Amino acid sequence: MKINNSKDVFGIQRDLPLNYIVREVDSIFKDALDRKHHVVIFGSSKQGKTSLRKKNLNPEEYIVVHCDNKMDLYNLNVNILKQAGFTVQVSETKSISGKAKVKVGFGWNLFAKADIEGELEGEKVNQKEFKLLELDPDDVNDVIQALKSLNFNRYIIIEDFHYLKDETQVDFAIELKALHENSDLTFIVVGVWLEENRLIALNGDLSGRIKSVNADEWTDENLYSLIGDGEILLNISIPEASKKQLIKKSLNNVYIVQEVCYQLCKINKINQTQDENKEINCESLDVIISDVIDQHSGRYNNLITNISEGFQATELEMHRWIMYAIIKADISKLEKGLKRNEINALLQVEHPRKHELNPGNLTQALKSIASLQVKKNTIPLIIDYDSSNLKLNIVDKGFIIWLSNQSREDLIAELGI
Repeated sequence: MKINNSKDVFGIQRDLPLNYIVREVDSIFKDALDRKHHVVIFGSSKQGKTSLRKKNLNPEEYIVVHCDNKMDLYNLNVNILKQAGFTVQVSETKSISGKAKVKVGFGWNLFAKADIEGELEGEKVNQKEFKLLELDPDDVNDVIQALKSLNFNRYIIIEDFHYLKDETQVDFAIELKALHENSDLTFIVVGVWLEENRLIALNGDLSGRIKSVNADEWTDENLYSLIGDGEILLNISIPEASKKQLIKKSLNNVYIVQEVCYQLCKINKINQTQDENKEINCESLDVIISDVIDQHSGRYNNLITNISEGFQATELEMHRWIMYAIIKADISKLEKGLKRNEINALLQVEHPRKHELNPGNLTQALKSIASLQVKKNTIPLIIDYDSSNLKLNIVDKGFIIWLSNQSREDLIAELGI
């Protein structure tokens, strides 16, 4: 019998968990790559987006670029070139936009002039043994030509796309069309949101050129299989009633299921595969679920404060009232997403300056909810707005579970409303 460590089976880890479950989404992902579409992997936080691509791609098949809120298209493309293997140096030449061009080199004498021959340990080295290009990172054609010069053929994964500023997301969505038409490059964009056609909404020309893959959906059957495979790997048994209770209380959140199972193993002193099958004592299941959720209480309380404060003090305080609508909403509505017209209806009744409100005030505040969280360092995102379906989504289900166990009156009092 192979001995497995419980930490490699349950819980959150950097590597692929040993109890990884192949879902329908795996087939959709592989099919999209086979058809050479750009792929968007989306879903809530910690729901298996990274594991999906790690399971279906070998490390040598891709490069990864991690986004942050300071990146514009220029910086994003420079990082892509760096990960592809180029060394990048700022040039004295300016592009049309006024930004500095860059020199990118690949080879032993990266920034030597092309007409100079060098000697290395007595052997002549000619210009064919290195590549030197001066290019504008804002120009997608230059980026394509640079990667073609390397015969680059790996997938390019753009992680944490949701951290990019709105204008950078739009710029990249426009660039993706050119990358699809003028190269064989395939991009895999990974982001925290629940809007299926997020990039198509940013650039309608991507329709038919991009495939969205929803990594968020975990059925009861998926989670039973996940727990069951973990039981086999560790030679343990978790009572059926406890499994059912865990899946229900987790709101089908795979992170919570995995972490609670790990904590159950820890409490039962199971660190690795058992010699004989051992039944897990689940008397403290409710307490463990609460503890796993409460680990994020600080983040959730900060979220309420940060969203309420907005970017700056304003007369209408729209972000504060959006948070008020979230706290007031039924849990069932939060699970499905809170519609813009539902929020608007509440504000038309309860906002002290309701006669001054117009739909644009609310829409503008909703659209900036993700960038507000990034600015306030609420990472990963907890709330996102789906502009296609006009719906506010909670993309961290742990927040919904936490909210259901709080005094709504106390939270509203903290809002100052």
